[in-house]
Amino acid sequence: MTDPDRSVWSLALAVRWAARLLCWSLGAGMVTAAVDLTAAPGASWWQILWPLPWYTTVATALLWAVLRAREKYVLSGGDDDSQTDEEVYAEWDQAA
Repeated sequence: MTDPDRSVWSLALAVRWAARLLCWSLGAGMVTAAVDLTAAPGASWWQILWPLPWYTTVATALLWAVLRAREKYVLSGGDDDSQTDEEVYAEWDQAA
């Protein structure tokens, strides 16, 4: 018998790895920016290398956001919530 949540596991794993890559690329961007600011390397390849982690940070942030939104959609049952604004506000008033 197959587990109904099995498809969510692989998606959760992808979200986790995207988040890790986002953190590492952000950290690498901070380190390269600090090196560029303090040491001011004169190598010609350095001007190409140091902004690369910032580009990967933007790309992985977008990747993580898309994967996380997909994960939330799958976990919510995959159906669109057709509540109107009035119904949502009525629930909030009732909770208050």
